[in-house]
Amino acid sequence: MRLPVPSLSQRNFAADHIAEVIATSSTEYTAECLPPQHLHFPTVPPLGSWVKAAVPEEYSIIGVVCFASTTPIDTVHRAIALGLSLEELRLQQPQIFAMFRSEIRVAMLGYQTNQHIYQHLPPQPPPIHQGVFLCSPEEIIDFTDTFHFWRTLLQISGVPVDELVSAILRQVYQVRKCDRNWLVQASKHLGILLKDDYDRLRAILAQVHP
Repeated sequence: MRLPVPSLSQRNFAADHIAEVIATSSTEYTAECLPPQHLHFPTVPPLGSWVKAAVPEEYSIIGVVCFASTTPIDTVHRAIALGLSLEELRLQQPQIFAMFRSEIRVAMLGYQTNQHIYQHLPPQPPPIHQGVFLCSPEEIIDFTDTFHFWRTLLQISGVPVDELVSAILRQVYQVRKCDRNWLVQASKHLGILLKDDYDRLRAILAQVHP
């Protein structure tokens, strides 16, 4: 499905990126969340967050956060409970904030050129070290005007797909200012794809709170 969109130069890539691509594949990429300026752990976008990364001078890839993890940089030693508040950690163990890394997996759902939105996998993933940005509400609304991306979402492996779909429904519904007609249409398209698994569809929709 192709829809007209603003040119790449018109879309906002000026905001600071939240993560940086560190691994890619044909269907998804992994990005490391950037450390904050002050003593704090990296901010990890919630499950189902809409993000974008570019293949420079060609297109912008749209995807959703399908998994996140925070692990020690030192792979030999595990973190241990210290029984301290965040403020106590800052005062007594400030070095601890540099000892962890947070990563997100992003499932690619489509891409945008200067003229169109395509709801299928891009020709290639974003390059290593490319910045990852949160999508604006306008970009989310434009991309979710049609529902071909549901099929790609339901085929993702190794993540809690049903919870991911529910999270996306909730987020887009809120971004669209509780547009009930959109929610009904989105649910109908999911119903077509899950026509042989009514219990699964019901469980997904039960997690959406209009």
